[in-house]
Amino acid sequence: MTNEMQQPNLIGKKKKRKIVSLDRKKARAGWIFILPFVIGFIIIYLPMLIESLRYSFSVLDPRTNTTSLVGFQNYIDAFRTDANFSQKLISGLQKLAFDIPAIVIFSLFMAIMLNQKMAGRGFFRAVFFIPVILSTGLMETIAAKDSLTSYMENSSGIEDGTGTSAANQLVNSMDLQRLFSSMKVGDGIVEYVTTAINNIYDIVNRSGVQMLIFLSGLQSISPAIYESCKIDGATAWETFWKITFPMITPMILVNAIYTIIDSFTSQKNEVMQYITKIYSESYGLSAAMAWTYFTIVIAIIGLVAAILSAFVFYQRRSE
Repeated sequence: MTNEMQQPNLIGKKKKRKIVSLDRKKARAGWIFILPFVIGFIIIYLPMLIESLRYSFSVLDPRTNTTSLVGFQNYIDAFRTDANFSQKLISGLQKLAFDIPAIVIFSLFMAIMLNQKMAGRGFFRAVFFIPVILSTGLMETIAAKDSLTSYMENSSGIEDGTGTSAANQLVNSMDLQRLFSSMKVGDGIVEYVTTAINNIYDIVNRSGVQMLIFLSGLQSISPAIYESCKIDGATAWETFWKITFPMITPMILVNAIYTIIDSFTSQKNEVMQYITKIYSESYGLSAAMAWTYFTIVIAIIGLVAAILSAFVFYQRRSE
């Protein structure tokens, strides 16, 4: 009897050991995968970050090409002496708050549409991902100097007879107010939707990666779940909110964080453009501005991750 009782325990221990060894293999494979980035970060980027942090607490003397420590004076001057930095920072954070929901909602909507069975589905997926390729690296620099791109993105160039010109103004608040008059929608939502429609060119260009992430999440949902919902008589609306949406909430969290980082590193970022301009005048002041902006963005990422993590649904494996 004792031998028979001990035998299942030994089998259970062996299974646990196999699971642990498999997890270790996966962890080891993950470290091997990111090892080139870790080595490059330690050798190339980490010294640059340390040097930049040192510059933010120093002032460079152009005559002797030497630095002297000034403490937090550069950080104080960034807000007290330079009034433009505060304005750029506020407008940049406002644009960031606008970009996150607009890009995430649009990419989720397009991913759901492109996940449907239809002719030419692969072609349409490629079409929506082409702007991601064209808006990276050298192509982004060329597009920034392209007059047609600037014409489509900037609100200038068309005279509509009212004394103001708008090249990309597809709709205005009055149109949407008349459309939503029977829905009792507030002016703030109307203004937000108006801005989103008028900035549709930029939103489409920055939604390609998010679409792919949402598509991978949608395709990972088992078709058996949808079949059981259909048998139970659930509508498409109920299936989306009770099955699809909860199971892609991890992708919503990932895309929200990715959108913040993408906006932070974009060449069109007004704050980073202003910091680059100040860099030619004062190394210490520009470094202080950059580290201030970096700290604020990291705090926003932590806040967004903390808020969205409370609503994220993780499917547990059946033991």
